[in-house]
Amino acid sequence: MRSSTSNSRRLTAADRPGVAQPVPTRDVPDRSWLSMLLCALLLAVILTGGWEYYWRAFGAVPGIRDDDALWARQRRRIDDGEGNATVLIGASRTFFDVQLSTWERMSGRRPIQLALDGTSPLFALEDLANDPSFTGRLLIGVAPDIFFSGFEYRAGLGRYVRKESPSQRVGKILSMHLLEPWLAFYDPDFALFTVLRRQPLPERQGLSGHSVRKLSITEADRNNYMWSKIETDSSYRTLVRSIWAEDFYGPPPTPQEAAENQRILDEQIKRTAVVVARLRARNIPLIFVRDPSTADYLAFEDRNFPRKSTWDVLLATARAHGIHFQDYPELQGYDLPEWSHMTRASAERYTDALYRIIERNYPPSDGARW
Repeated sequence: MRSSTSNSRRLTAADRPGVAQPVPTRDVPDRSWLSMLLCALLLAVILTGGWEYYWRAFGAVPGIRDDDALWARQRRRIDDGEGNATVLIGASRTFFDVQLSTWERMSGRRPIQLALDGTSPLFALEDLANDPSFTGRLLIGVAPDIFFSGFEYRAGLGRYVRKESPSQRVGKILSMHLLEPWLAFYDPDFALFTVLRRQPLPERQGLSGHSVRKLSITEADRNNYMWSKIETDSSYRTLVRSIWAEDFYGPPPTPQEAAENQRILDEQIKRTAVVVARLRARNIPLIFVRDPSTADYLAFEDRNFPRKSTWDVLLATARAHGIHFQDYPELQGYDLPEWSHMTRASAERYTDALYRIIERNYPPSDGARW
């Protein structure tokens, strides 16, 4: 006799070979599809509008998303007939502090902005050295903790540029025209799941720390400037500083870590010197620029990347020109609210002063303007 458990088991297709399973049916409510569609659209508009209103009240404004596709658009300009332009590479300070409109006003030519937040410019330097289409001038920003450590927050960007599909290009064009200029919430820092991750939940092992918050507004050609909220909102400014400070006050490196750091530093300088020699052989004017930092950030850099063993060695090894902000009074005294990047007004004045120094001390040999 079968047990009660066997009798209660639901028969499946395996129990009835050759017999089709019955198709489940469910009555569809007698409702107007048009009414349901309109209700769904209305709900979507209300929720989207509410999310937009929330971030507008927070101080957000629309801007172009600085993603890999936007960088690729600017990089392609060199191969599409603008190879004789001035190109800017570096980390976020070059991205924030050099204002393209000010440079254009000074030189009559708008540079191509290829600097990247949190990413060593060495990969871009090597890429340009390998591109015969590039015949212009090159400004290389040096943020010590990024350049000499070889850190690449945007690692893989070179692969994206080489493999970018037509659909990705078209998608970016549509986004730049239909979404990004109009929606303030359309920013990675305001995405719902990003916001959820920032909630004060108990930390889990391996998931501590904070990600860098929104700092800037970007335009279509990657002209970039500081978000005014960092200037006007003291609590937000303190938050940004605290995120930087997570790297400032850790324990000193062990002897093994110090040896590895020195190995990476030496490798970065050697690679740079090799690329600079190739660019010099092609008569490409180039100059390194150490943009300002201040307060706790500068103290951290001076302690971990002292000038004599980093910047000075770089210029001597590469036999290249360089402008260090500490050597020029006109490159000091700017407003850096979170110690690493300038306000928009300061960046415009800084770009003016920097351009004058470059033109005065390092004019291109062909008589062209930077």
